[in-house]
Amino acid sequence: MINFKDEIIKILDQKLNEDKEVMTKEEISNAIEVPPTSDMGDYAFPVFSLAKVYRKNPNLISKEIAESIKSDYFEKVESKSAYINFFINKEKLAQTVIDEVITKGEEFGKEDVGQNKNVVIEYSSPNIAKPFHIGHIRSTVIGDSIKRIYKFLGYNTISYNHLGDYGTQFGMLIVAIKKWGNREEIAKNPIPELLKLYVKINQEVENDQELRDECRSWFAKLEKGDEEAVELWKWIREVSLLEFNRVYKMLDIQYDTYKGESFYSDLMQAEVDQLKKSGALVESEGAQIVDLSKYDLPVALIIKSDGSTIYITRDIAAAHYRHEEHKPYKNIYVVGSQQTLHFQQLKAILKEMGYDWSDEIVHVPFGMVSLEDGTLSTRKGRVVYLEDVLNKATEKVKEILSQREEERGQKIENKDELAAQVGIGAIKFQELFNQRIKDYMFSWDKTLSFDGETGPYVQYAHARIASLLEKGGFDKNAEVDYKLLKSEDEHEIIKTLYNFTNVVIDAHEKYEPYFITRYVGDLARLFNRYYGHTQIITDEDSVLKNTRLMLCYGVKNVLKEGLYLLGIQAPEKM
Repeated sequence: MINFKDEIIKILDQKLNEDKEVMTKEEISNAIEVPPTSDMGDYAFPVFSLAKVYRKNPNLISKEIAESIKSDYFEKVESKSAYINFFINKEKLAQTVIDEVITKGEEFGKEDVGQNKNVVIEYSSPNIAKPFHIGHIRSTVIGDSIKRIYKFLGYNTISYNHLGDYGTQFGMLIVAIKKWGNREEIAKNPIPELLKLYVKINQEVENDQELRDECRSWFAKLEKGDEEAVELWKWIREVSLLEFNRVYKMLDIQYDTYKGESFYSDLMQAEVDQLKKSGALVESEGAQIVDLSKYDLPVALIIKSDGSTIYITRDIAAAHYRHEEHKPYKNIYVVGSQQTLHFQQLKAILKEMGYDWSDEIVHVPFGMVSLEDGTLSTRKGRVVYLEDVLNKATEKVKEILSQREEERGQKIENKDELAAQVGIGAIKFQELFNQRIKDYMFSWDKTLSFDGETGPYVQYAHARIASLLEKGGFDKNAEVDYKLLKSEDEHEIIKTLYNFTNVVIDAHEKYEPYFITRYVGDLARLFNRYYGHTQIITDEDSVLKNTRLMLCYGVKNVLKEGLYLLGIQAPEKM
């Protein structure tokens, strides 16, 4: 496609740097803005910084430069205060977009930004033996969307599910199972039964130091490879993964590896040795710590006084393993904002260890989920199972579809599959609709509402276009004339399609899937307005019909691709 911004850079580079370099191309590019409203143009260039160079009023500078620009790529270039406003030539815009729709089809918008560079992305990472609850949806869905976005832009993505399968809580669970557990009963309903035991042991150890010591003793046995402890731990992990994978299947999420914390247990000693060698590891009250005061960070505990390791010890080993294994361009961790300090410390420690690749680590934080009647707490058993949320959303859509069957007297094909696609899509869309850093309160009513800017609204627009293309006998090879796309509705759609790649690139640079969520919502709204205003299938002029259907085909492909980047299905019929 024509890159209109690049054309502006060329024009301004020629105008500003004819005699001597006033601004570099990069500086010109960084200064170009997209105005807030279309009446101010498609692009704007502020000239404030040129006042000192030309010793003139900025308004006069913008007027002189604007009047000197003549280009077929722009309908007009005008001066407004200290800005040069560029209005794209609508015919050229329509031509470049429709040509791209015809040429690329369902690949529309893809661009090889990543050039096959490796990107490791860690997300979801639930603790085994604990519920996969609504709080896990944030990391799971945001991380999966970021992976899809990076893959779309040509990166080679490696997805990690860093399972919480190590730590003192497993000593607690082993004791709880031995004291009160029935393995046959647990196997029938693993997570709820293990949760009951986890809640009970947490209550008991609060006032029982002897029991607390017993739990620590069993975790120490696990670390040393005690046969009974390891067997119980493996069994807990296996039954937990069966439960988790059922939910991942519902969410259409796959991982390249499930290497959890335990995988790195044999690699930690080498990292501790490297810390000692670097001189960063010092003893403090029997524990091993790293002083990070020069980074304005608190002390990081590496090994407890009883000799046991903690999260950060394992994360150091994991980061080094991933670096050696993948040589990644980025090693992304999609983990809650409450862990920001942890990742700041991790990067600082890696620097202290002499690892020059520490900057490849990127923490992508997100806000917390709370319940309307208080915070989530696994220890107290206050959880909303994610599977229940997904099933409830699916059932609600099924009820709506059944009502529609009765009203229309027409059976809906694949009703169960469609209900899951729409219901689970609604959950994901709502989750990805706002900036990830914002906290939000989980509400059944809001989550299961399909009114307004929602996933079902976008899915329905996609299905409507599929029906329209079928009804109109759409032929991708039929004659089209982009000059016939003259209406304001058509121009808005074309301009929005043109911006798709830029939106995806912004989403990847800022790790913000919500850019795409808002984008597909806007595109669906623009199409529905166009559909309401325009007779798309017209018998009087076959070229006009083909051209409008080609535009609709472009919208359909981008809606489908946009939904895919959010991890949402795009049904052909609804």
